[in-house]
Amino acid sequence: MEGKINQKESHNEGKYNKTENVQKGKNDKASVITINVGGYLYTTQRHTLTKYVDSLPEALINGKIQCTVDADGNCFIDRDGLLFRHVLNFLRNGELLLPEGFQEIRLLAQEAEFYQIKPLIEALKTKSANVQQTAEATFLEIIDSHDRSHGLRIYCNSSDFIARIKSRIIQVSKSRLDGFPEEFVVSSHIIQFKFFIKSESGARLVLKEDNTFVCTLDTLKFEAIMMALKSDFKLLTSLDRYKGSIVQSDALHFLK
Repeated sequence: MEGKINQKESHNEGKYNKTENVQKGKNDKASVITINVGGYLYTTQRHTLTKYVDSLPEALINGKIQCTVDADGNCFIDRDGLLFRHVLNFLRNGELLLPEGFQEIRLLAQEAEFYQIKPLIEALKTKSANVQQTAEATFLEIIDSHDRSHGLRIYCNSSDFIARIKSRIIQVSKSRLDGFPEEFVVSSHIIQFKFFIKSESGARLVLKEDNTFVCTLDTLKFEAIMMALKSDFKLLTSLDRYKGSIVQSDALHFLK
């Protein structure tokens, strides 16, 4: 009799364990959710989507708002499916991590507003402001290497400013040239006077090929500096008072 009772208890215990495992499996499955965003399926954990209280994903998953379902029973959201990748990554990581050169910040900001994820909205505002500030910053560098093979180098990330420098140099030049010599332009951002030589301070610059008089090195630098200041560039370089005039500095850096 005792043996039968033990067998019965063992059988019931196995039955109970099996039931617990089934229930546990159901709970595990319920914690993993697949949603359909604009035709793109995303599978993630419930706690990821419900991370921010009062956000749209949290309200949908917790049943605060009725969810439209697709043919397979997945919660369907009629929004940009590709951009939702970045929304989901923010929910997972808690920080905004975008690919280099990402160009759809404004669209992503609209998605963040729709999903009402406040930390993401704020992160995108900061990101947008930083991108705008970087895009608007204009850098100017004027270098006199005092090297006969290089001479004066003017660099600016604004091609418009370089074009104005060229135009001004032609005006102040006493050259017999009709226009700005193209061989002195390295790119739309750089003027490199590498074919000029400089002798003594204040002496002429001469073109090696035909000895054409252009103007002094100091004049070129002075014109570039004055144009920079008139164009609201701010001088970043710390000047050495022992060198005297700003024109005598080997390297000048401006930012606007």
